[in-house]
Amino acid sequence: MTKQIMVGGVPVGGGAPVTIQSMCNTRTDDVEATAAQILRLEAAGCQIVRVAVPDMAAARAVGAIRERIHIPLVVDIHFDYKLALECVAAGCDKVRINPGNIGGEDRVKAVADACRGRGIPIRIGVNGGSLEKPLLAKYGGVTPEALVESAFGHIELLHKFDFDDICVSLKSSSVPVTVGAYRLMSEKSNYPLHLGVTETGTPRMGVLKSAVGIGGLLAMGVGDTVRVSLSADPVEEVCAARDILKVSGVRREGPELIACPTCGRTRIDLIALANEVEARLESVDKPITVAVMGCVVNGPGEASAADVGIAGGDGVGLLFRRGEIVKKVPQEALVDELFELIEAL
Repeated sequence: MTKQIMVGGVPVGGGAPVTIQSMCNTRTDDVEATAAQILRLEAAGCQIVRVAVPDMAAARAVGAIRERIHIPLVVDIHFDYKLALECVAAGCDKVRINPGNIGGEDRVKAVADACRGRGIPIRIGVNGGSLEKPLLAKYGGVTPEALVESAFGHIELLHKFDFDDICVSLKSSSVPVTVGAYRLMSEKSNYPLHLGVTETGTPRMGVLKSAVGIGGLLAMGVGDTVRVSLSADPVEEVCAARDILKVSGVRREGPELIACPTCGRTRIDLIALANEVEARLESVDKPITVAVMGCVVNGPGEASAADVGIAGGDGVGLLFRRGEIVKKVPQEALVDELFELIEAL
């Protein structure tokens, strides 16, 4: 069990539900564009959002953005501690920072004091691409051990100024390194963990890397909040995160589709059938499992865990519920009959 922090009104860690985060790719000093993107992210299911703060113009926009949105706002700070102080004063809900890269200890103390005074947590964001040179030399490159040692170095620096309202991330573009780092950190501390694989690329491989990395950790019980990083519209990050939480068993919301891969016994266009069912399920919000199977012989048995399902045949198919056959249905009526059964659940 990790300790709990509060990001605005959203709990992270301590047994709270795993939350979904994303990050804007608009210019933060463009308040209208940034707020509009955040509202789209909210509609997609984002629960915490982050913005980059590269300069004072961006920092001064934080307050106006915060007033126009409904979810907690995290600011991403590098190098200039004054940007963090400006954002804290403007009402941000969390600061993402590496205490070791903002200058002398007096500057770290200033940020820690400001955050403590407002009850704002700090995320220590360790990244494989910006590890300290002594650690790279010590471990011979980016390794789980190097990432974890870096995190503890930053934690000790904040502890020096009596600050412990901390969340930690240990991201790498390598899935094995990322998984190893989070597992090691979870063994060595109880800080809430912000999961993510960084620089994953475009959605095709990015979603796959994130599913393996983030989903694998969640399935092992590691992780308190997640951000899927994609070279794409941030809304796609949120949709991918929702799917990862669902398939890893962490969150049950909306329907889940299972479908067989087809074989030589299939006498129906199962791929088209599965795509049609998937599209129509987008308007269903019941937490159910729906099966689309290609064989009337094995379908209901193989998909017995599904709440409802259909199994195609040759001109006719079966409609079944929790492994029990409900009735035979003409092939052209299978999908309509399936959704009538779903409505009745």
